[in-house]
Amino acid sequence: MTTDQTTETEIEPGVGESQTRGRRQRRRDDSAETNGSEPAPLPPPHLKIRYREEIVPSMMSEFGYPSPMRVPRITKINLNIGLGEALTNGRAMESAVRDLTTISGQKPIITRAKRSIAGFKVREGNPVGTTVTLRGNRMYYFLERLIITALPRIRDFRGISRNGFDGRGNFSLGLREQIVFPEIDYNSIDRLRGLQVTITTNAPDDAEASRLLEHFGMPFIRE
Repeated sequence: MTTDQTTETEIEPGVGESQTRGRRQRRRDDSAETNGSEPAPLPPPHLKIRYREEIVPSMMSEFGYPSPMRVPRITKINLNIGLGEALTNGRAMESAVRDLTTISGQKPIITRAKRSIAGFKVREGNPVGTTVTLRGNRMYYFLERLIITALPRIRDFRGISRNGFDGRGNFSLGLREQIVFPEIDYNSIDRLRGLQVTITTNAPDDAEASRLLEHFGMPFIRE
């Protein structure tokens, strides 16, 4: 006497063959994800590790800080592109946002005029630029690319002036061309645009902030 047995290859009652195959494929995909096929996380930024292991002990010895928590640190980096041409060129803002996204790895926001200025033909609410603020690991990743890759690509580069400090430990520098960042394809841009980089620290004065950036490798002009 024979008995009917149900095997894995049989189609489930009331379910089409294509649906059964789809379920089996989803099970395989779920199994692959649990087996470690997800992309590995990025390694911690080199400058972040350097700050903790080298810069903090060095500045504590140099300035006599009583605690590592007193050592100045970078809190954020702001990138800004001003676009007066956006009033007449509708595609300028789109191109600037795309370039800033590529450079920073983060979606920027569009800044708008807070009030109307007749002399510049600007009305309240007109888009006048784009900006992005970087914190945490992205801030350190960008700073490393700026110091090691972008600044040396500037034509006739001889160092950065210290005049960019504002008296409260914050430093600003201007870049004339966005193509100093290698991730920007020269053939894909519509025109050369400059951008401003502002590095904000919690240092009490410019001297300590300057020394902090020197430890990070900022190529200041020797005085």
